[in-house]
Amino acid sequence: MESIVPEPMQSFYDRFHFSPAMVHNGIAMISGVTGMRADGTCAADPEEQARDLFTSMGVVLAAAGLGFGDVLEMTSYHLDMAEMGAFMKVKDEFCVEPWPAWTALGTTGLVLPDARFEVRVTARTPSGS
Repeated sequence: MESIVPEPMQSFYDRFHFSPAMVHNGIAMISGVTGMRADGTCAADPEEQARDLFTSMGVVLAAAGLGFGDVLEMTSYHLDMAEMGAFMKVKDEFCVEPWPAWTALGTTGLVLPDARFEVRVTARTPSGS
């Protein structure tokens, strides 16, 4: 197994003892990612926060040598399902066909008080294609 820890996420690895991603046997498991910015805040606007989330997800994927075209499955968690339109608009800017399998769940809370969404994905590595 290989732990993937992009430089901007090293403090999370050290403080909370989790890997942003683990790669094993051609599969990459990406931990839940929120729309938290480098300064620790989340945008108030749902669309902007979703864009920050997918940008951060791209950082983790890139650190594993992957891109959004390698995503097989995505699970998203939403504080307010009424914001699904904003989320889907941004998701479709990053994800590509063939679309990954996707499950969207409503929840009452996320790890960050201002987070609106959290997403985890499973992706295939080039050796797992």
